[in-house]
Amino acid sequence: MPDLLIELFSEEIPARMQRRAAEDLKTRMTDGLVEAGLTYAGAEAFSTPRRLALTVQGLLAESPTVTEERRGPRVDAPDKAIEGFLRGAGVAREDLEVGEDKKGKVYIARVTHPGRPADAIVAEVLGEVIRNFPWPKSMRWGAGSLRWVRPLHSILCILTDDAGEARTVDFEIDGIRAGDTTCGHRFMGAGRFAVTCFDDYRAKLRRDHVLLDAQERADHIRQEAGNLAFASGLELVEDPGLLAEVAGLVEWPVALMGGIGADFLELPPEVLQTSMKEHQKFFSVRNPKSGRIERFVTVANRETADDGATILAGNRKVLAARLADAKFFWDNDLTVARAGMDDWLTQLQNVTFERQLGSQAARIARIRALAADVAQRVGADAELADSAARVAKADLESEMVGEFPELQGTMGRYYAAAADLPDEVATACEEHYAPLGPNDAVPRAPVSVAVALADKLDMLAGFWVIGEKPTGSKDPFALRRAALGVIRIIVEGGHRLRLDQLLDRQILRHKIALNRETARDGEIDTLEEILGELREYGVFGAAFRAVCERLAHRDGAPDTGDGSLLRTVGDAVPDISTDLLVFIHDRLKVALREEGLRHDVIDACLATDGGDDLTLVVSRARALAEVLETDDGENLVQGFKRVDRILTQAEEADGVEYSMGAEERFFETEVERDLFAALETGEVTIAEAIGQEDFARAMAAMAALRGPIDAFFDTVQVNTDNQVVRRNRLNLLSRIRRICLQAADLRRLEG
Repeated sequence: MPDLLIELFSEEIPARMQRRAAEDLKTRMTDGLVEAGLTYAGAEAFSTPRRLALTVQGLLAESPTVTEERRGPRVDAPDKAIEGFLRGAGVAREDLEVGEDKKGKVYIARVTHPGRPADAIVAEVLGEVIRNFPWPKSMRWGAGSLRWVRPLHSILCILTDDAGEARTVDFEIDGIRAGDTTCGHRFMGAGRFAVTCFDDYRAKLRRDHVLLDAQERADHIRQEAGNLAFASGLELVEDPGLLAEVAGLVEWPVALMGGIGADFLELPPEVLQTSMKEHQKFFSVRNPKSGRIERFVTVANRETADDGATILAGNRKVLAARLADAKFFWDNDLTVARAGMDDWLTQLQNVTFERQLGSQAARIARIRALAADVAQRVGADAELADSAARVAKADLESEMVGEFPELQGTMGRYYAAAADLPDEVATACEEHYAPLGPNDAVPRAPVSVAVALADKLDMLAGFWVIGEKPTGSKDPFALRRAALGVIRIIVEGGHRLRLDQLLDRQILRHKIALNRETARDGEIDTLEEILGELREYGVFGAAFRAVCERLAHRDGAPDTGDGSLLRTVGDAVPDISTDLLVFIHDRLKVALREEGLRHDVIDACLATDGGDDLTLVVSRARALAEVLETDDGENLVQGFKRVDRILTQAEEADGVEYSMGAEERFFETEVERDLFAALETGEVTIAEAIGQEDFARAMAAMAALRGPIDAFFDTVQVNTDNQVVRRNRLNLLSRIRRICLQAADLRRLEG
């Protein structure tokens, strides 16, 4: 069984494309070989800046011969139909057999596909893969029609048999003929050389200063850079993204460490790290005692006679120019920050956040209003939250963030400190963007939490008001990420918020802003009063419309006819708020499913009162999931479903609701009395536990009802002929249902 080795050698492949390209080469080649009948034992792909390589072990020497049975028309079918079948099958009429199926007697053709040698199949599949390779961007060169990411120079394609004999696959594409040779390093290599198998190929590349495995190059860079830093009493700043990128820029990595000019050492470490990473692909080296970035590590692609001295000199010169720009931005920004950042806040009035949602300054005003509402619910100082919300986005107009947008928030912290604002405000400037990803930490400081939630809720409310919701896989404004951020901040921080109230307020603020120019006299003032009512009394949903009506019909209030803004807003806000809350619930379901909770458990908890209190929902869901893992819990659910089914059928048949409560004097059996007593005790325990939000204890008390309920159904007939006893037993079941529905809607559980 031969082994296959392929190398596609070209000009430098962009680092960001290499890993995916290697996987695409492996997937497309192996899929094509298998479809053609060539199975294999294993395959592995590699990439360097100048080559993609694939090794396939244990490939069949040829595809197996396959006989295919094709069923044709009936034997009494018209001649033209039979002749068409013969042409399609490639057989003569005398070769046909007659068989039986549901149509009766039909012709059967047995078509034999002889096996093909691996060489022919490899050549065919490789041609298709090269011509249809899924590069994000590709180019043509010379007079040929072939497209590749960069000009393709050579193709190595050999099959090595069990005896170690290698043969070149006869293959040519766009004038490039496959061979058994490759070449090593661009500068340190000795020219082209022949290889006989993958091990030979890999060893000779290493001898010619090429490390084929990208992970090996990354590990080598990390080790060498770390050693250089350690030898100087410093530490390397870990950056996995930069490490992967640099490993894709060199075939023979050589780590070199240089110093940063004294003029730049006082720059914030984030500025130094970002500037060196973005412009020069340098690793930062930090002093663990001071936290300052003092040196850098660059990775060269070759060894030099002067041990990299010339390379370092050039790099230091370029780096000094880059850092001089950064220092200029920093000095200018500090001047504005120390003056209170008012200039930046004024400029934000001319920066559009979104065409319909207005400027960044208008958005900041809305965030400030909501942050004050949130602050009192998360234990934050309202004045500090307002101050933080006011300046949190001021750094967007700074020169440093203009050059390095990824530093937004980080620079805000420095500028807030320079403006002598409290530490809580400076921290909130940085943390209010968090979390940006599923693995990011969420803000914990109360002021940061208030501003972060206000920022994200305002964004969600605004885009829902203008109808720009995510559709399918499209989410240009990252609203799913914002919703997940809201969920994580609330749940991980254990915060108790009624999202309905907060969403109603912010949706109304957006409605006021959108309709201010076209509103009738007095309408906006009335809407502003409604905001005050919402803040004071926390009304939402249907009550919102009632407030609109009450305020709109006062003396001097505007008419509320069909064209009234008050009427429009009064109808729209609860609907938008409900739809947005459903969206947040959907994100919560995704997050909890990743935690291992069943979707029906989550639905059961969302269906209860307090579905907009996410911390409460999660606490219920975790407790219910834990109980369902026990036999008592699972059996209780089955008993509850039986109770609910019997009650539902009886209520539909009788046209009444059984909820009056059972009376002991009508019990006929001891098990009825036992169940009644268990419900008396259990209801008190469950109500007390739910009141204390101890859902684990409430669920455990519910599970303890399993025994009396099972005994009841084992010995008692609910629908007895005695109607008084029947109604009493149905009322007893109704109590079971009412008690069990206190913690979660068990009707939504599957099974």
